[in-house]
Amino acid sequence: MAIGLIIIGDEILSGRRVDKHFPKILEMLTARGLTLSWAEYIGDDPERITATLKRTLDSDDIVFCTGGIGATPDDHTRQCAAAALGVPLVLHPEAREKIRERIADTARDAGATLDYDTPDNLHRLKMGEFPQGADIIPNPFNKIPGFTVRHQGAGAHHFAPGFPVMAWPMFEWVLDTYYADQFHKNPQLEQSVLVFEAMESTLTPLMEAIEAEFPLVKVFSLPHVGEGGVRRHIDLGVKGEPVQSAAAFAKMLAGLDQLKAEYRPA
Repeated sequence: MAIGLIIIGDEILSGRRVDKHFPKILEMLTARGLTLSWAEYIGDDPERITATLKRTLDSDDIVFCTGGIGATPDDHTRQCAAAALGVPLVLHPEAREKIRERIADTARDAGATLDYDTPDNLHRLKMGEFPQGADIIPNPFNKIPGFTVRHQGAGAHHFAPGFPVMAWPMFEWVLDTYYADQFHKNPQLEQSVLVFEAMESTLTPLMEAIEAEFPLVKVFSLPHVGEGGVRRHIDLGVKGEPVQSAAAFAKMLAGLDQLKAEYRPA
């Protein structure tokens, strides 16, 4: 099951806000034995959002998408998702009720008279307009839901607001509700060492031999140029199916010893 992440918003690309979603999604997935296969950042450009969603909807991937599902002029995600699917936006009946609950809560807290038909409250209902056929994602923060659309095959896209306080519990609900049977289904083992003053070209034959012998393992090398009092080194390791990964790591250490490389556990 490939999992992707799409983060939408000019404010991220301009630096007005620092993205917090990427590390949090990684944390959520790792805690459940899942991995992130890809991630993309997109600005508030309707054509680009629609093109991206058309491409990702034409897959079996599970995609989490955050940002742009409000009802202000710079929010385009709901409309773009509908365009990518070739279906109209419709007011979801459950979303309508949840938004009306929020309107009532707000009026009560403010000591104001409840009137669902004011222009402001009618406009708020637009936040419940989702692509036809969508399911809602509950929002425990303010009741205004996100939405899920499913596509051909096993894939689905799950859309939440850009606010972490809303998006994160909504995405956790999605994971625990729809994908619990996938948790820890493919356990992975990752091990690495820091190899000092070595050249990647020297280590490449060893890395290639390990990947050739252990098809369920990936080898990685992350060079560090040496700064701030840290010596130049390469973070060299393996990750993959636990049994093969353990054997591959043993072969890696033996190969480093043969090369007389200086290394220590990462």
